[in-house]
Amino acid sequence: MQICYRQLTPFGDITLTMLADELVAIDLLGLQHTTEPTSNPISQQFAEFFANPRFHFSLPLRLQGTPFQQRVWRALRTIPVAETRSYAELATELDSHPRAIGQACRRNPLPIIIPCHRVIAANGHIGGFAGATQGRLLAIKHWLLQHEASLI
Repeated sequence: MQICYRQLTPFGDITLTMLADELVAIDLLGLQHTTEPTSNPISQQFAEFFANPRFHFSLPLRLQGTPFQQRVWRALRTIPVAETRSYAELATELDSHPRAIGQACRRNPLPIIIPCHRVIAANGHIGGFAGATQGRLLAIKHWLLQHEASLI
């Protein structure tokens, strides 16, 4: 059975979707129907991350995607906190194309945990986020990058 939880964050509510005991999706806009905010091990880990961006999540995850998406998502998890990579750098690393990397990032079901916010344009600009090139999602990417940069 799928259950959605509302998680309070510094940039607004997000929705965490669980299937059994595994996290399957994070909606950064918090648009899905959810229960009231709750205190559970998952919400506690998110609170830890928002207090300390070096916090390492240890959640049971269920990732569904193509083999290529899975490769990209694994590569994203190797980008250190407070660092970025360009779509082109990841494309070279994975023997792919920057647009394919962008599409895999766009389909990332677990942003924050799979840190696609650390991927930027080759010219150093912030690029897009979750398919958006402006608006609230881009503001969230900017917030996440600043949150991690506060460590430096």
